[in-house]
Amino acid sequence: MEFFLFLAGFFIIVYIIATIIIYSYLKEKGERVNFLLIRLMMFSYVSKYKELTRKESGKTGFPFYLWIISINLALISIVLFLIFRA
Repeated sequence: MEFFLFLAGFFIIVYIIATIIIYSYLKEKGERVNFLLIRLMMFSYVSKYKELTRKESGKTGFPFYLWIISINLALISIVLFLIFRA
């Protein structure tokens, strides 16, 4: 039961790391990003990141997939924790 909670915590940490990587990449490329509004603007930052990496290399960068997968796995882990807790 606590295993799912541990997994959720792990995936949330991975999500935060992927968010910081995407933020750093955008800032390095000269895009206007605001660290204080990162929670509100992250979806637009991720789409900008996806566009930029596709223009540069022809494919989407790995942190995009890491960001998507980690937040979804965290959500699934939390749901499983709540289901098996009852």
